[in-house]
Amino acid sequence: MTQQVRIGTRGSKLALVQAEWVRAKIGADGSLTVITTSGDAIKDRQLSEVGGKGLFTKEIEEALLAGEIDAAVHSLKDMPAAGPEGLAIGAIPAREDPRDAFVSERFASFEVLPKGARLGTASLRRAAQALHRRPDLEVLPLRGNVDTRLAKLAAGDFDATLLAMAGLKRLGLEARARTVIDPVGAPPAPGQGALAIQVREADMKAPWLAALRHAPTMLATAAERGAMAALEGSCKTAIGAYGRVESGEVLLTVEALTPDGRRRFRREGSVSVARGEAGARGLGLKLGELIAAEAGEALTAWPG
Repeated sequence: MTQQVRIGTRGSKLALVQAEWVRAKIGADGSLTVITTSGDAIKDRQLSEVGGKGLFTKEIEEALLAGEIDAAVHSLKDMPAAGPEGLAIGAIPAREDPRDAFVSERFASFEVLPKGARLGTASLRRAAQALHRRPDLEVLPLRGNVDTRLAKLAAGDFDATLLAMAGLKRLGLEARARTVIDPVGAPPAPGQGALAIQVREADMKAPWLAALRHAPTMLATAAERGAMAALEGSCKTAIGAYGRVESGEVLLTVEALTPDGRRRFRREGSVSVARGEAGARGLGLKLGELIAAEAGEALTAWPG
């Protein structure tokens, strides 16, 4: 049976691929509504300077609250820890690859980059993790969609970059990854690789949402986002979290770094899947609070 669900999305190639996948999954009828967000419009500054990751969701959420669309498809890693009143994440489908990918035209891996190599990234987490491993690198800002970043890499503006493997796979560009980064050694952004289907709270019991819910992914990302909430994660904080479900438990690795990568704070833990999403989120909150207590003001001492 065809579902009458109006889906809102950003207009990038990756966002459209993701939204089309969701529409096909639920058999939704009608066209997608493309909405330009502040994050898309601001291209000349780092997101940390102008409001953080919520800039990629704000206008779409406003359309959802106004009743102009019935659901929004977001990359979960772009969503702040707390959303607007009246909206909720109704479903998280099965996660794609959560890892970061190392991409370079000339170098086979992160480890073989020469001293002083130019690493481009818009992510403070990726920058801090890279500098923790290789303080000799020159980390430079690189914003834009996947095609834009790959084009700048091909033009020789940078020696390498780090991208979400999930995005490369969804675009059929997985061959561009030279290597993938161990997600325990360098945890990705909370929610990376997962999609979030956001709806109005009144629509949380809509039958079509059930087809999109993937329990293991929802448990793993609940733990990651709990850690993000405890650490007040945003584009101004270098936070990585990697949750996974194994042998009846939710396992979680969390780390936070100072902006120069010199100091890294890590915690690991687990909780039974029987505790549900609340238990998984509680695990994340606990580990995040332990890191926050140890790090003190070190994590908020960002320049500028």
